[in-house]
Amino acid sequence: MSLHPYYNAENHGPYEIINIGDLDLACGKTLHNCELAVATHGQLNENKDNAILIPTWYSGTSKIIQDVFIGTGRAIDPDKYFVIIVNQIGNGLSSSPHNTLGIYAKAGFPTISIADDVTAQHRLVTEHLGLTKLALVMGGSMGAQQTYEWAVRYPSMVDRMAAIAGTARTSDINKIIADTIIHGLRTDPSFSHGDYVDSQAVSAGLTQHARLMTLYGLSASFFEQQHYKPLGFDSVEAFFEGFMKPYFSPMDPNNLITMLEKWRAVDVSALEGGNLRAALGRITAKALIMPISQDMFFPPSMCLAEAEMIKDAVFYASSSPSGHLGLFGVDGDWIREVDNQLAELLGRK
Repeated sequence: MSLHPYYNAENHGPYEIINIGDLDLACGKTLHNCELAVATHGQLNENKDNAILIPTWYSGTSKIIQDVFIGTGRAIDPDKYFVIIVNQIGNGLSSSPHNTLGIYAKAGFPTISIADDVTAQHRLVTEHLGLTKLALVMGGSMGAQQTYEWAVRYPSMVDRMAAIAGTARTSDINKIIADTIIHGLRTDPSFSHGDYVDSQAVSAGLTQHARLMTLYGLSASFFEQQHYKPLGFDSVEAFFEGFMKPYFSPMDPNNLITMLEKWRAVDVSALEGGNLRAALGRITAKALIMPISQDMFFPPSMCLAEAEMIKDAVFYASSSPSGHLGLFGVDGDWIREVDNQLAELLGRK
């Protein structure tokens, strides 16, 4: 594997690399020796019925999932549950363009789908961890997309599901947004068709990526009401230069594009020949569908339409001026909302 100064345990906390073997992909190729970076918290109980699976979201790793959702006394309490955080393929810690050798290195990395992630995770939890049930599968954004895929693809394994700020099928407007972000990375002259020597050479593309995520990821009220000031920034530009740009700039462009193309193609209805209602009708899990009201990527109306196709699903529209990037955990009120809803879900019999 090639080294990258950003993708390591020093920056993202401890994790274990688990080789799940060759993974046949939906695109028809095989990802040989697929490696998943897995962080666990808590202990599996004797009945093996207290496991919670949390896949990561776009650009995020297991560290931010831990920081935002997990803690003693919280809904996702490692003193009660065995929490498994799986870094999605392409996120930089699991098998990704930058750490793969041979023909799949860099821009040669094969197309990955959400179905591939979930197939890999299923192999991990069944063959490597010996689980037959998951008390909860949950995630935000792309993690929510993986949650939907889990609940539809393996309904008998998923007791509960929580899809936070994400949908089961990517909307047309989200496809355009993903295309725009990809274009910004690929048109940097230093991108060199993905064969750049150093990801930091693609600085213009990464900066544009950060600007587009600032534009779409946050809400208008975040700027109008100056919610960046409590974070320590006295202007929008200072917030961008001091928060958004430093967050995204260290990342590898090919890794980001792998995840963006995956996000663009999400459609759980593929399991039912394109019939979304039939696909979501396969879900037997106790379901919580929880958008963020100010989210411009996944507005509540999109999430509600899907929730209405899931038997007995609970729909709850949370609120954060941070919009989609409320997932970053900077809004304490939103975190408390999430904890309350997750506690209710975990208490459902």
